[in-house]
Amino acid sequence: MKKFYLGILIMSASTIQSQKFPVLKAPMAEKQEHIREIHGDKVNDPYYWMIDYFKKGKDSTKVVDYLKAENTYWESMMKDTEPFREKLFQEMKARIKEKDESVPVFKNGFYYYTRTEAGKQYFKYCRKKGSLTAPEEILLDVDKLAEGHAYYAASGFSISPDNTKMIYGVDDVSRRQYKLFLKDLSTGKITDLGIKNTTGSATWANDNKTIFYTAKNPETLLTEKIFRHTFGTDSTKDVLVYEEKDKTNYIGVGKTKNDKFILIDSRATTSSETRYLDANDPNGSFEIFQPRIKDVLYDVTSLEDKFLVITNKDALNFKVVETPLNETGVESWKDFIPHRNDVLMEDISAFKNYLVFSERQNGLSQLVIYDRKTGKKEFLKFDEPVYTVYPSGNPEYNTDNFRFGYTSMITPSSQYEQDLKTGKRTLLKQQEVLGGYNKENYITERLFATAKDGTKIPISIVYKKGFKKDGNSPLLLYAYGSYGSSMDATFSSTRLSLLNRGFAFAIAHIRGGQEMGRQWYEDGKMMKKKNTFTDFIDAGEYLVKEKYTSSKHLYAQGGSAGGLLMGAVVNMSPNLWNGVISQVPFVDVVNTMLDESIPLTTNEYEEWGNPNNKDAYFYMKSYSPYENIEKKNYPNILVTTGLHDSQVQYFEPAKWVSKLRDMKTDKNVLLLKTDMDYGHGGASGRFDYLKDISLVYAFMFKLEGINK
Repeated sequence: MKKFYLGILIMSASTIQSQKFPVLKAPMAEKQEHIREIHGDKVNDPYYWMIDYFKKGKDSTKVVDYLKAENTYWESMMKDTEPFREKLFQEMKARIKEKDESVPVFKNGFYYYTRTEAGKQYFKYCRKKGSLTAPEEILLDVDKLAEGHAYYAASGFSISPDNTKMIYGVDDVSRRQYKLFLKDLSTGKITDLGIKNTTGSATWANDNKTIFYTAKNPETLLTEKIFRHTFGTDSTKDVLVYEEKDKTNYIGVGKTKNDKFILIDSRATTSSETRYLDANDPNGSFEIFQPRIKDVLYDVTSLEDKFLVITNKDALNFKVVETPLNETGVESWKDFIPHRNDVLMEDISAFKNYLVFSERQNGLSQLVIYDRKTGKKEFLKFDEPVYTVYPSGNPEYNTDNFRFGYTSMITPSSQYEQDLKTGKRTLLKQQEVLGGYNKENYITERLFATAKDGTKIPISIVYKKGFKKDGNSPLLLYAYGSYGSSMDATFSSTRLSLLNRGFAFAIAHIRGGQEMGRQWYEDGKMMKKKNTFTDFIDAGEYLVKEKYTSSKHLYAQGGSAGGLLMGAVVNMSPNLWNGVISQVPFVDVVNTMLDESIPLTTNEYEEWGNPNNKDAYFYMKSYSPYENIEKKNYPNILVTTGLHDSQVQYFEPAKWVSKLRDMKTDKNVLLLKTDMDYGHGGASGRFDYLKDISLVYAFMFKLEGINK
């Protein structure tokens, strides 16, 4: 098998002829006139009726019939790849250690971990008291609970301070609307608390009988209210402790690491506000830490004698300030770690004797250890040119051991523990890739493309040794570019199925993310959103120019807001790509942002703009993929969605594909796959998602003529 992969790797892609798709009639969706008129602009949206399954309208059944027809079409078009897809699935599955166990995490006298069993899709959540040699206690057998469910997600495991009870959330629809359950760990009894439509987690007060949880609006799915529930009382009488009136804000509730305070966080893209309550006084009133200020974000960390606050007040890249426990207003904030123009401050991991700061510089993540007694700083150093490092599994406050994760595009996910006193570093676990994996057989690089405005765009790339930079090799370029989310370079065992067949894989760190600091995000949102799209195109053109690939062998992939990116770049530069994979794509930007009944719409105003504003409307309309489809040639496109998607509703990709089918002038393939059981994140089992990856890979391999 290894020899075969090497043979494919050194074979010139130009010698392989693209496999042909069968000539079949694609579904053509019905058109119905629907006029959108705003700001003096009148637009006919002939596929608006596809919203009816979501709206429970008259054409609800017709929508489902259309989606099923599209599913039949893609299945027929990809029928000949079924054996290959099964081979890819088994190949990727075979690299995953089926019987596995996470690194135990110590908290309040117990070691907590999850473990998986061979042949099982889910996991068991377990603990051991005091020592890793103690008897195992299975807190939750998710494999058993998931039986009979097409989708099952259990999350938010939260143990009471006295270690006797556990709260967890369950979503069995894939709409991210969780029900809360209580398990008595002494008797094993599970109680449905009757609390529905939550985010899936709850926060314990220190009395072991009171929890706080976040409730969602059942239609918009916005997080709107925080309730207090006391065990033994009717959940319908739970006490409302906070209600968010601003529909652009997300809210949540949590607890400080030192267990001193309950925090309620209200946050939009550009401003935030925190309320705090003594965790020993759950029936008390929450106090405002600092009233929200326009364009000011802040995050609170509790120490014994003061609060630390990460904020962008007068600090574009954020800084750390300190303030007394009894004087939390901005007038009392004093610099602790001043602002730096070249370093983005992201997070604080607090311990009794140390702090660990998560920062980002020159596009790379970094960790800095700070000794609270001496003020001494130490940077953790790593050798690879492109990597990702992050805190991992540190719930205990009273410890001098710090755990962090490390990975790169060639280094499997690794978890380390560092003694903060001595500096001794221990590898606790590295992701095991079954079947054999040698990182020395792969190469990772960091490249920089130059955007049209002169900005340098980082690109992380990986390929197998022997990859020829002659313009004939296939390459998959991925990006996201929204919400300030940084797409860091990480390892993927499934990606080996691409690399071993001659593909290179690259991540374009485009504006709209936060890889190069806060300004990187600011320059890729709202009225500068088009920078995100042009950066990606410029990255693709750079890779072609440098002969990593050519337009005949260049593929693009993105999901959700990254799916918007895919929709935009195929309109703006359709001839650059041979194939595009657009997953759960946010492509009907204007119509969605005009409809406040659609989940999460109002939360997004500070990311995209509010189209009720004339300038925002016309700018949004100028790039929205659905609005800008033209009569021209488009590349081969695979689109995926989920009927129960709560983040990007199914009708966006369905409308986009329908309009593309009607308008495009080429004979390239356009496929729409709708998962009728799942939502935004796909399947819930730990192996089912591999089938979706197999389809994506088979789609590209078919276009490249690779069938083994």
